[in-house]
Amino acid sequence: MIAIIDYGMGNLASVGNAFAKLGYQAVITQDPEEILTASQVVLPGVGAFADAIKNIKNRGIDQTIFELVNRQTPLLGVCLGYQLLFTESQEDGIHRGLDVIPGTVEKIKASPGYKVPHIGWNSVATKAESRLFTGIPTGSYFYFVHSYHVVPENQEVMAATTDYGIRIVCAVEENHIMATQFHPEKSGVVGLRILRNFGEM
Repeated sequence: MIAIIDYGMGNLASVGNAFAKLGYQAVITQDPEEILTASQVVLPGVGAFADAIKNIKNRGIDQTIFELVNRQTPLLGVCLGYQLLFTESQEDGIHRGLDVIPGTVEKIKASPGYKVPHIGWNSVATKAESRLFTGIPTGSYFYFVHSYHVVPENQEVMAATTDYGIRIVCAVEENHIMATQFHPEKSGVVGLRILRNFGEM
């Protein structure tokens, strides 16, 4: 069973529907026991970083996530859920994240010809050894909606990057922790392959 964490913000139904389409049992929940007994866990999210981390801490979900990390349960962050895994965000001030992966979340610096927020399909360059991108050709297109991007302290965690006037790290992978800035549930066949790869871990 795959648990999709409900902290009051996020693209919960679309993520759940994508897993159901692949034949996986997925439950949307904020119950710590249900989350901790799941075989895999997804941390989704859409919205403002400060509101999201506040909701997570107020509901005690941060402690549940730390326990998942200790147990080495496969964990997938998606979009805002991806950003929440890092040390801090600079969105509307400085806000402490979950600090599961060291790094910062910074505003995309607009280059000439590029608009912020970054909305739409972009090609993604992947690392050959990434488990999350198994069977997905490098250069495949995924769907993005974001104004901020992550800057990991350790470049070794990078699983994929995209070019949007600047190089954006759009996926990370560190042992049992994986995350994507793009929305796999909105990225067609290749996005479903990402979710299937995660579901098989």
